[in-house]
Amino acid sequence: MLDTPAIADVAAVPTLSLSDEARDPAAFARALGGSFERFGFAIVADHGVPQALIDRAWAETEALFALPEAEKRGYHLPGGGGARGYTPFKTEIAKGASAVDLKEFWHVGRELPEGHRFAAQMAANVWPTRPEGFRDTFVELFAAFDRAGDRLLSAIARHLGLAPDWFDPAVKDGNSVLRLLHYPPIPADAEGVRAGAHEDINLITLLLGAEEAGLELLDRASGKWLAIKPPEGAMVVNVGDMLQRLTNHVLPSTTHRVVNPAPERRGHSRYSMPFFLHPAPDFLIETLPQTISEARPNRYPTPITAHDYLHERLVEIGLIKK
Repeated sequence: MLDTPAIADVAAVPTLSLSDEARDPAAFARALGGSFERFGFAIVADHGVPQALIDRAWAETEALFALPEAEKRGYHLPGGGGARGYTPFKTEIAKGASAVDLKEFWHVGRELPEGHRFAAQMAANVWPTRPEGFRDTFVELFAAFDRAGDRLLSAIARHLGLAPDWFDPAVKDGNSVLRLLHYPPIPADAEGVRAGAHEDINLITLLLGAEEAGLELLDRASGKWLAIKPPEGAMVVNVGDMLQRLTNHVLPSTTHRVVNPAPERRGHSRYSMPFFLHPAPDFLIETLPQTISEARPNRYPTPITAHDYLHERLVEIGLIKK
């Protein structure tokens, strides 16, 4: 049956301006790091992704998912783990959940030159023949997310006492993914929720489209679900499990979900665009020494590459079969 949780309180996640990062890098790093330590989330305005580009991307996302089902399924790559192209409705399941998520999505990855050393680990993109201009729009948007992500990672490095460019080699040619998400209208007898409670796999996630109600985080302090309500056009940013592991949980990856809408919104689609910022496949996720202490022993004494960690998690959420 349709799971429509009670209306949640709003999380007091601060809204920061990325323009402050250029003016006062240390203060921005403290504010971002503090928000991450408290909530695992931050809201970032003035993120530098051009609004005209975002508007174009929304229009093309809606046009893509409005294509006939058979045409969309022609871009699905069975056995590909959903890495690129189309993943049909009710495919992905949150770890430990009993019902699949009520969503369909499309993945755009990094465009690599022919013969690149990561070609075996990072699949080539799948591009639809329509809507026209789709490829150009999302290659441009991917690059814009990349730039914003680099600035946020620089602030995270400062907060952790690292050099501001510490993450640069880690994410150069990283296996980041731009996900175009469509949550279709929900019938009264639907089983499950739009996106079950989960944590993200990657370093950080940069999300556009959270203005439409539904995104909630599980507050560690109170144990309550809290709604995330960013200002129009702001980006929601959250810590992923790779960064949590790297920082020995100093920066926590917070459980979150997308709940089903109120009855008056059930007939409407919901769209969002998360950018899952990943390191390069060969990046070794090894606990940072400064995050280990007698009070905080190393939770992860055995390092793991980003590629192997990603594979483990994709099996858990059903995108790769054992």
